[in-house]
Amino acid sequence: MTFDRLPPRHAGRTGRRAGIATVTKVATVAAIATHAARAAALAAAAATALLAGCASPPSHFYTLSPSDDAAPAATSVTAGNPAWLIELAPVNVPPQVAKPQFVVQTDATRVLVLEQRRWASMPGDEIRRALSGDLTQQLHSIDVYGSPHPEGVPVYRVSVNVQRFESWPGSHALVDAVWSVRSLTTQTVMTCRSVLNEPVGDGYDALVTGHRRAVAALSTAIASGVRALAAQTQTQAQTQAQTQSKSAPGGAKHTSRAQPAALIPCPATAPAAAAGSSTSSAAPGTTPG
Repeated sequence: MTFDRLPPRHAGRTGRRAGIATVTKVATVAAIATHAARAAALAAAAATALLAGCASPPSHFYTLSPSDDAAPAATSVTAGNPAWLIELAPVNVPPQVAKPQFVVQTDATRVLVLEQRRWASMPGDEIRRALSGDLTQQLHSIDVYGSPHPEGVPVYRVSVNVQRFESWPGSHALVDAVWSVRSLTTQTVMTCRSVLNEPVGDGYDALVTGHRRAVAALSTAIASGVRALAAQTQTQAQTQAQTQSKSAPGGAKHTSRAQPAALIPCPATAPAAAAGSSTSSAAPGTTPG
């Protein structure tokens, strides 16, 4: 007798259930993957938005150095040997503005420090660089600060102490400086004060331009002082040479007591003062070193 094994009663249903279970698992995995992708995209978008919100505005940098228009003239200055040399020392500025950020006045007692408006270097360095460029051009000379120089060439040491460097946006730029010129040959010193007040328009570009004009006016006053002191030094040298050339009877040379240096008034800035943009203090003149 032969027995035939009958197929399972629910074999078809089991297969269908297995197939349905497999499809359900695949759909679930796909849904999870899609949800994870969406979550990752949302997280990336949120991070991008957060970074964009935290990003700082761009900073703007300004300089007081002379423009490129003065470069050809400055190049021609060094073609020959200058009649004298200048030695411009580092410029001192008040501590409250001795920082790269703009410090602007809002009223007589309050200031704002602007993080996004900055000088290309420290304000004292900016002023010194601008003065050096202006003085070498006006005097047809060379700034030999920190550099060796010939012994026979007169040298005039320039010192500048800025007592006020004020920025009033939309109003004016003010530079109040005490400066001196010393002849290293005779040790005669001229000490003066210049107050430069330049009106400015709206915007920080106009404010920087006002400070440039003030520094340019300061350099013009200093250049006039160097010329005056150089003329006096030359006159003293000629007088001394003539005195020494005279001989007393018997071959002995005639000597006389050195006379004190004549007082030289500080250079006036009359045209600018008439316009109400700058003034010069009463000249203390020159004093022996």
